[in-house]
Amino acid sequence: MQTPWGEFLVSDAHVHFFSRRFFTALGEQCGKTAEQTAEAVGWILPPEDPCELARQWVAELDAQGVARAALIASVPGDEASVEVAVNAFPDRFFGYFMVNPMEESAAQRAQIALRSGLHAVCLFPAMHRYSLHDEKVEAVVQAAAGIGGRAVFVHCGVLTVGVRKKLGLPSPFDMRNSNPIDLHGLASRYPSVKFVVPHFGAGYLKEALMLGDLCPNVLLDTSSSNSWMRYEGLELKTVLRRALDVMSGQRLLFGTDSSFFPRGWNYEVYEAQQRALLDLGVSGADARNMLEQNLVRMFAGS
Repeated sequence: MQTPWGEFLVSDAHVHFFSRRFFTALGEQCGKTAEQTAEAVGWILPPEDPCELARQWVAELDAQGVARAALIASVPGDEASVEVAVNAFPDRFFGYFMVNPMEESAAQRAQIALRSGLHAVCLFPAMHRYSLHDEKVEAVVQAAAGIGGRAVFVHCGVLTVGVRKKLGLPSPFDMRNSNPIDLHGLASRYPSVKFVVPHFGAGYLKEALMLGDLCPNVLLDTSSSNSWMRYEGLELKTVLRRALDVMSGQRLLFGTDSSFFPRGWNYEVYEAQQRALLDLGVSGADARNMLEQNLVRMFAGS
């Protein structure tokens, strides 16, 4: 992709892979079929074969000039879908998958998926209502620590799932489990593991930066519209400047939070972040790290 800093192989660190299983799981919760669920939210139902959905994403990323993306399986138990995508296009995708550590055999399932070639396990403590201090969470982190070039993605802060609202489904999340500071113990005990906190901490910016300052193995991703900024009266440029001051361009991962078709890749998020970085006078080296290299570097040797 041509950027103001030159030609970059842009890497998106946050793309949701809404497979057919994702729609089926949501439909089961609201008494609809996968087809009815997609129709209710106005999205295109993905093909049954996740390889075909992967091809759609390849075509979309090609059209936008994006070289690589991290695909996130967005319901627990859907690691097979992103595994298919990664195996089909290993030079284009990194595979992330969601695990609820409170479920039976979660650590073993995480280990199997990571050893099968997936790159990061995703934890959503507010969604699944558990504390990051729970020993079952540490067991999942240990699974990642035992394999080189793997990461742990931890969603902190405000969590809203728009598709659930559209379907009239409740979201009984627990914000008490959302503070990035709760990740400090795990990140300190497992310095070889990279921990990714998305959306700048999603409302816990200060806490995310404190965590990142204390733990050099913590990275932040910049994805989504970051609507949490309205709580503190912040603008994206200010958030980026503070993150760069504390963590440098080598620990920020560009991401969009793209997810569904027909929208596809969310160019507007990229454009807003690019404009903010330009206004800040970010160097070409820092821009390249954030937009291209950091995501690839995180999984080097995997």
